[in-house]
Amino acid sequence: MVFRDLISDVFNTLWSNKIRTSLTMFGIAWGVVSIVLMVAAGEGLRAGQQKQAQSFARDLMIVFAGRTSMQAGGTRAGRRIIYETQNIPRVKEESPSCKYVMPELGQNNIPIRSNYNNASITVTGSYPEFQEVRSIDVAEGRWYTWQDVAEKRRVAFLGSEAKKQLYASRTALGETIYIQDIPYTVIGVMRDKKQNSSYDGWDVNKVFIPFSIMQQDLPNAPPATARSVDRLLVTPVNVDAHEACKHEIRVALGRIHGFDPNDKEAAGIWDTLEEAKSFQRMTDGMKYFLGAVGIMTLFLGGIGVMNVMLVAVRERTREIGVRKAIGAPAKLILRQFFIETIVIVGLSGGLGLAFAYGICALVNLAPMPDFFAGLLPTWQSGVLAVGLLGLTAVCAAMYPARRAASIDPIEALRYEAGG
Repeated sequence: MVFRDLISDVFNTLWSNKIRTSLTMFGIAWGVVSIVLMVAAGEGLRAGQQKQAQSFARDLMIVFAGRTSMQAGGTRAGRRIIYETQNIPRVKEESPSCKYVMPELGQNNIPIRSNYNNASITVTGSYPEFQEVRSIDVAEGRWYTWQDVAEKRRVAFLGSEAKKQLYASRTALGETIYIQDIPYTVIGVMRDKKQNSSYDGWDVNKVFIPFSIMQQDLPNAPPATARSVDRLLVTPVNVDAHEACKHEIRVALGRIHGFDPNDKEAAGIWDTLEEAKSFQRMTDGMKYFLGAVGIMTLFLGGIGVMNVMLVAVRERTREIGVRKAIGAPAKLILRQFFIETIVIVGLSGGLGLAFAYGICALVNLAPMPDFFAGLLPTWQSGVLAVGLLGLTAVCAAMYPARRAASIDPIEALRYEAGG
């Protein structure tokens, strides 16, 4: 039998047993769809949360000034730590693994008015690099520069929601806002962004001004000094330098302010990189759990496929006997069963993948929640599902076919299905 005749015979056999073939194909396709969709849901959750985390900050550590909980250098515990502006260059110099060490000042519920509306808004002041480390994109205008800081220019950058409060749909660029009755010129507006965390409110609801003018117009209230800052924003030179940067910051601050570097109460650090790693471990666990559920579904589907294939081969024992009686070798009989199974697996696996990817594409057309990136299928899950179910189907078909092909043709011809 030439290969073309073999293939023709395979398709004729499958077509003549449409119900049995359809059941087998449905079992394989359903298993593929189940595992692809489950893994896609887990991947969408992971990617969505990762995107939200990056929208807040990139590899950022926020170092808050606190109170000492340990004695150091003859000083008592419970002493308040105050970060001074003039010490920041020294901290940076003693922390070579850190890319940025910058101060941040923030004042909540500051009365701000424009020519159209009034609002109570958080005002934040820092260095120009604040835009980079806090992932702030410009929709209109520009961010403030070092020249603005050096010349203490009264310029303001508006968060997207703050702009809506003060100007609604009107253009804000070049307009004047009054922060505690002090005029500031609007130089830019933020592009809208989503955050999954914050320590003093969402960035879209803030007004950002240069650090120097913030210290002059809105200094810290007593008992802090006018030259003090609320917190330091620190980023490592790269991800590998993260732990070294954190250690160097603690040592530098401890030496300058006279506290033990191991005193975490004196300098509390919110490490967004560690937080991101912890969240990734959680989302990875969820993805693995969904994958495990998918594997169990795949296993159950495999049992169904196996049962159908076993019954199908047993029902064809007489057919095998006829083939052997007219001189067909066992190898040719096994080859036909193998090709039949591969055709079934290929067609049903392809249909299952097409259906699963189609569902993912349709779902992703709808608006997604802020922390979910949609259904993101992976090729690995599809290959795994098709491979496992295909292997199950081949084994379930070839084992009884091999046994049937090895028996005497007379015994095969006497076989009655169900007997």
